[in-house]
Amino acid sequence: MTPEELSQTIRDALLSGIDDSDFQLSPFDVPEVRVDRPRQRDHGDWSTNIAMQLAKTAGTNPREFAATLVERLVDADGIESAEVAGPGFINIRLAAGAAGELAKGIVEYGKDYGRGESLTATTVNIEFVSANPTGPIHLGGTRWAAVGDSLARLLEFHGADVVREYYFNDHGGQIDNFAKSLLAVVLGEETPENGYAGQYIQDIANEVMVEAVAAQDQDPLELPRAQAQEFFRDRGVKLMFAQIKQSLHDFGVDFDVYFHEDSLHKSGAVDKALAHLKTTGALYEADGAWWLRSTDYGDDKDRVVIKSDGQPAYIAGDLAYFSDKRHRGADLCIYLLGADHHGYIARLKAAAAAFGDDAESVEVIIGQMVNLVKDGTPVRMSKRAGTVVTMEDLVDVVGVDAARYALARSSADSMIDIDLDLLASKSNANPVFYVQYAHARTAGVARNAAEYGIERRKAFNPDLLTHEAEAKLLGILGEFPRIVTQAVEFREQHRVARYLEDVAAAFHGWYDRTRVTPLGDEEVTDLHHTRLWLNDATGQVLRNGLHLLGVSAPERM
Repeated sequence: MTPEELSQTIRDALLSGIDDSDFQLSPFDVPEVRVDRPRQRDHGDWSTNIAMQLAKTAGTNPREFAATLVERLVDADGIESAEVAGPGFINIRLAAGAAGELAKGIVEYGKDYGRGESLTATTVNIEFVSANPTGPIHLGGTRWAAVGDSLARLLEFHGADVVREYYFNDHGGQIDNFAKSLLAVVLGEETPENGYAGQYIQDIANEVMVEAVAAQDQDPLELPRAQAQEFFRDRGVKLMFAQIKQSLHDFGVDFDVYFHEDSLHKSGAVDKALAHLKTTGALYEADGAWWLRSTDYGDDKDRVVIKSDGQPAYIAGDLAYFSDKRHRGADLCIYLLGADHHGYIARLKAAAAAFGDDAESVEVIIGQMVNLVKDGTPVRMSKRAGTVVTMEDLVDVVGVDAARYALARSSADSMIDIDLDLLASKSNANPVFYVQYAHARTAGVARNAAEYGIERRKAFNPDLLTHEAEAKLLGILGEFPRIVTQAVEFREQHRVARYLEDVAAAFHGWYDRTRVTPLGDEEVTDLHHTRLWLNDATGQVLRNGLHLLGVSAPERM
């Protein structure tokens, strides 16, 4: 019996009690019934506080309500016992067969086990990474790649039509400084003020020159300086962004849309969006500038949109960009932004409200810094970038799987330290190794079982799964759908990672205390065949969870 099935059993008992006038409630009073694992396993397999939720409405106290509900639950199929605890909790113990049936159900659901429908028919645009094409992806962007792609996978797993989007910042002074830096390094000059340094600048500049020669273009160094800078701007940005896309692809992250900021200005989208907001009164003129009435929508101050010199402020692009996303069909726009972007939360919600949308159509997730540690010392320098640690630096040391898992297993709003020595180790102290090894062990058990002729198709008797380690493992496996639902609801992918570590721990404990294959001359029995179902169910849950994090599930390690 899955937690969802148990919830429905409790709900059915409530509804039948209402029909029999045991509960003075309307069926519409009964919410979705939630079940949780008790903190102490000897209290039962599952617990619910539904009596405490409904007692007041029913005109009784929680313990009396719970006692009446327990009388119905003890007669339900699959429930061995139920009892009232504390102020009105109901602790439930499942019959061994009902608990064991879960193993078969997981295997039969396969890759769909844990899938939900809460976001069906919802189009979600999730924008993440969006690093400027002025250098390789730094560690903060790498964290967003891991977190953003994991969230996208979770949203898809709950039915959403997800658009992964990269906002290509190719408009403004940073790109000019990048072009100046490329030209300066070719000319042997010092890095310009606010320019970029590092080996990658030399590499990109050299590639621009090589391409110019190969294409038989005019030598850019013979052009007037302004034209030479524009030449390096055009070619350099393309080369840098091609490298960024390749790095992301190698990291397992591909985007559906690469949106060019410059296109908003060149297409007239910014002017069109601002003209619309002027007509609706969302913009007003003061002191020679145009302002967004963002305080009307929860911002701490109104924002300048068109400066007194007639030039659009940066928020002008944000307004046009949100409008464009909505016109492309996004029901929900999620932005993953760095720690220095807290002001954008109210600003972007104000943008949504200004266009007549619900502010809830915008979600902003703010991420914190990542620190690398090696040999107990912070890692601060990158040979390639010169000033920052890049995605390639991290992957070169620990690999894609370890990097993605480590960056996704903590809440995005928490600062984290990444221990390179730990992530490169093959030990149980390394979380990703611990989880992947558990999956590889399930595959190894299945291979060994086949040699003994142990197969799932030969027998499945859930009543035989009575060992306490089996009850613990089944209970944890049953929580996967709830964990996924919470991860989707709260946009917290780390819940999946921490859950997988619990699954691995329970599986390793079960492996150490029971056997799928016989010992010595022991005959193969239905218990061995049935335990193979539980082994394979564990492997399926580990695979499903690792997939949601974009991490591989190896069969041998």
